Amino acid sequence: MRRMKLVEEARRVVVKVGSAVLLQEGRVDKKALDVLCEDLAEIAGGGRQVAVVSSGAIACGVARLGLAKRPDTLPELQAAAAVGQSILMQLYDEALSKRGFHCGQLLLTRDDFADRTRYINARNTLRSLLSMQAIPIVNENDTVAVEEIRFGENDVLSAQVANLFEADLLVMLSTVSGLYEDFADKGRGGKIVSEVEGVDAAIKALATAERSSTGAGGMATKLEAARMVTTAGEAALIANGREAHIIKRIFAGEKVGTLFYPTRGHMAGKKRWIGYGARSRGEIVVDEGAAKALREGGKSLLPSGIVGVKGEFAADDVVNISVRGGETFARGVVSYGAGEVRKIMGARTSEIARILGSKPYDEVVHRDVMTLL
Repeated sequence: MRRMKLVEEARRVVVKVGSAVLLQEGRVDKKALDVLCEDLAEIAGGGRQVAVVSSGAIACGVARLGLAKRPDTLPELQAAAAVGQSILMQLYDEALSKRGFHCGQLLLTRDDFADRTRYINARNTLRSLLSMQAIPIVNENDTVAVEEIRFGENDVLSAQVANLFEADLLVMLSTVSGLYEDFADKGRGGKIVSEVEGVDAAIKALATAERSSTGAGGMATKLEAARMVTTAGEAALIANGREAHIIKRIFAGEKVGTLFYPTRGHMAGKKRWIGYGARSRGEIVVDEGAAKALREGGKSLLPSGIVGVKGEFAADDVVNISVRGGETFARGVVSYGAGEVRKIMGARTSEIARILGSKPYDEVVHRDVMTLL
């Protein structure tokens, strides 16, 4: 009942479509894409807002250019994407327009999420498209992205879009039927994990490195995408996009794939950007006591709990927050520059003015601009 209620009540949905879902023997399977668009139009026509993150542009370009395989170099990938983007969008447009929907293309790079102004502009464009009876088709801007700003995996891009959109549900369609309990022993004949309460170490251990020849993703990246969405307070689902009318079946209440439940309440838009969009400019290392206060007590970060500073950053930059000897567990907007934090780390709040000559803030990172990961 919980699962059915969650899916039924999802009003904003992002559907990620992997390359292998759309292609058959290296070419776009027009029938499969048409069935997919039929389902998308049906759930959009039923009152839901739907955005699509679609792979396939590079694969379309590879097929059109007659290449033997997906290129290995970035310039060749960009060239294939340049040829394939228009082909892919034309196919989506033809399939959606005959069902009463426009098709809107939105190409994004990592910098569009990292920069707050561009992030808000992308969100506004997405919402405007949806208000105009259009279904946005989002992809990484492969034709101009360079290695430093590439997502590299459309699974991660789909999670970013879901957080940008504040979607209730992210559906990731691949050629696997979900997360397997025993893939290493039984392959795709194994048992599917139907529901997951949190992407922890045990769940990550079930991931495999298997990926398709046309795509870039694997189960590990799908789990990372699910973690990003569920920690922001929404749900994610992995299902087999090669199964006929899989989207329609999901929203009809059929128990397919692997559903990941939200691990916390709905996260505000700015905190989503801090946690999953903005680019970190440095790192603050804290002791165990401070980490516990931030994680469990809902506290702000004070200088007394800081034991290290990495990198150079300015006031109002986003920084990672990690525990000594451990991984990053939070991100936040810092009130002081790196040099100032180095001077006051370990000190009491009452000593800030003496050390720096003034005390504009008590907190190095205020809890209102901090996101626990």
